Amino acid sequence: MTDTPGRLLRLLSLLQTPREWPGSELAERLAVSPRTIRRDVDRLRDLGYPVQASLGVTGGYRLVAGAAMPPLLLDDEEAVAVAVGLRTAARQAVSGIEEAALRALTKLEQVLPSRLRHRVRNLTTATVSMAPFGAPDPVDPELLTTLAAAITGRQRVRFGYRGHDGARSRRHVDPYRLVSAGRRWYLVGHDNDRDDWRIYRVDRIDGATNTGARTVPRQLPAPDAATYVHDKLFRLAPTYRAVATVHAPVEQVRGRLGDAALEPVDAHTCRLVSYADTLDWLAFRLTTLGCAVEVHEPPELRAHLRELGARALRAGGG
Repeated sequence: MTDTPGRLLRLLSLLQTPREWPGSELAERLAVSPRTIRRDVDRLRDLGYPVQASLGVTGGYRLVAGAAMPPLLLDDEEAVAVAVGLRTAARQAVSGIEEAALRALTKLEQVLPSRLRHRVRNLTTATVSMAPFGAPDPVDPELLTTLAAAITGRQRVRFGYRGHDGARSRRHVDPYRLVSAGRRWYLVGHDNDRDDWRIYRVDRIDGATNTGARTVPRQLPAPDAATYVHDKLFRLAPTYRAVATVHAPVEQVRGRLGDAALEPVDAHTCRLVSYADTLDWLAFRLTTLGCAVEVHEPPELRAHLRELGARALRAGGG
């Protein structure tokens, strides 16, 4: 193999396999001398790849963890697996990795050959993920990556939007950040037609396109996008505060109620305080605990639970 760039890529691909390679075996696979292998290893080190050499009769080489993440070489199957995994992470809103998954997916899809993009789309089209109970319709990962690319590229977007009342409109927006809020994704951006900051539920956006125009630098009227969305939703939506006694040890309940506040009353009961924007969601959380629950407030929640109980009895023929 006389093509030095091609040989280096082949050598790097071999070294990314988690094993130690004797210099003689590398030389045989690449049809070069052990001396050429040593020179090529030095070239990879100069490029930032931490190749470690071991002493011995034949010597050995392996790629180790370094101070920075060097570029990786992926074969076709690995590239498809990574793309599908990133799409799944973006769709399921895995806590803490949503934005990183979107950034990585945007970079990967820019360099994927068309044949691999086709395979990835086939896999994601044929696969259905079961959404968590109470979740809305899933968000299209293609839409998320389009918005993420516009945000990182600081470019304006146009899209159709369906309001909470069902009315449809066209929006011309400088996108700022995507915010994953548990069961939903929100886009924070400056609406150019309304000259104001807005939040948009991503599942209500359709036909988003990048206009190519650069966004105008603006100061978000909040410390960060997550705080802006939180404050906006609490001002716009009715928020219910549930107080209840749960007849189960606090250790049994903790971890099953998300951000609910729990205080032990005794060894067998605990006090719960939880917030939600719908009575349905509060009722769902309480009725799936698998133990007796006594709701103290709000009265709307008690009435809603009685109605749900009556429906369940009628459905069961009671």
